[in-house]
Amino acid sequence: MALTDLKIRKAKQTDKAYRLSDGLGLSLLVRPSGTKSWQLRYQFMGREKILSIDQYPIILLSEARKRRDEAKKLLEDGFDPSVQKKLDNIDAHVKARMTFKEVADEYYVTLVDRGLADATLRKKRWHIEDLAKPLHKRPIDQINAAELLHLLKPIERSGRRETAKKLRATISAIFRLAMVTMRAPADPSAALKDALLPPKVKGRAAITDEKEFGQLLCRLDAYTGWPVIPAAMKFQILTCTRPGETRGARMSEFDLEARTWTIPPERMKMRREHKVPLSLQAFEIVMDNWSEIKGVDLLFPSLISNRKLISENAFNTVLRRLGYSGDEVTAHGFRVTASTILNSREHNPDVIEAILAHQDTNAIRRTYNRATYWDQRLEMMQIWADMCDEFKSLSTHRTSVRFRLRETIIIYL
Repeated sequence: MALTDLKIRKAKQTDKAYRLSDGLGLSLLVRPSGTKSWQLRYQFMGREKILSIDQYPIILLSEARKRRDEAKKLLEDGFDPSVQKKLDNIDAHVKARMTFKEVADEYYVTLVDRGLADATLRKKRWHIEDLAKPLHKRPIDQINAAELLHLLKPIERSGRRETAKKLRATISAIFRLAMVTMRAPADPSAALKDALLPPKVKGRAAITDEKEFGQLLCRLDAYTGWPVIPAAMKFQILTCTRPGETRGARMSEFDLEARTWTIPPERMKMRREHKVPLSLQAFEIVMDNWSEIKGVDLLFPSLISNRKLISENAFNTVLRRLGYSGDEVTAHGFRVTASTILNSREHNPDVIEAILAHQDTNAIRRTYNRATYWDQRLEMMQIWADMCDEFKSLSTHRTSVRFRLRETIIIYL
């Protein structure tokens, strides 16, 4: 006998759960707690199954019958109503997290979980929070290529072509995450590759002339500011490392007996451990800056605190005070200096690349070439340190000759 609203309302709870049938598999389950829930019994692939619809009175009798009929239609079409309900729930959950900002935040969490460098994470956060802010509240499946181009073109016109390119790459990665989680049908940023102007390639500002580099080294020796900073800069030059790797150097990373410095993967650009052989000159800097203070691990600590890194701009600030502009030289450019001079003197380019911790651009060669060139690197690092001393010596000699010549002319006059 079919149910009525009156019969449903009058249904009382008992010590045991019971059902009131409405026909065609639809029934109302009355639990001891007093809750009343609609259920549908049906057969699928020879098995009896139960589909939970919803509670009464959230769903009234007329709506429950409508849901039953929809489930029956699915069965006729060969679909399991229980499976379809799960898919609908997933779809509803996904649609509740459909804005660009919500997907972007999920993407950022994956970057953190992958252990990307802090500098990379800061740049990605800047892309998401600041540059892509106009997209934050937009449903991600409604964003199109024209909208993205409207966002990127002003950045490009301001002269920041590289920023526009990298922002497009970040947006593309966010859309790919949206695609695999069924929140976007495609990546509209893919159509913009040829719509943006290529970045103007500008190499790191660096001094590659041996005489001029010798003059810089002499000026660095004569620097009268906080001594830890020029010491760290000289150490960076001698080890051919990046400024951040040198600033973060910790005493626990050094093997004094073996005269080596092992930089852990998390502090390397390519996320691979890098072992650096130390020349006599570099080792002397290590020993001069070695601290026996308990709890201090940084080799080149900040003036503010011996437990804090030297500031990110410290090296370049010293270079400016020495009279060099940003177009002439940067701290990162010291690696260019070493590479250029060593290559010009026809040293083994593979060894030079290993010293610089560069990854081979050829994927096949990178896979099969596991050579570390340790012995050659050890020899070349000492050669490079001796060359730096030679450059300084020649520069000092020329300065001395010019000074004596000037005195002679003055006396003669």
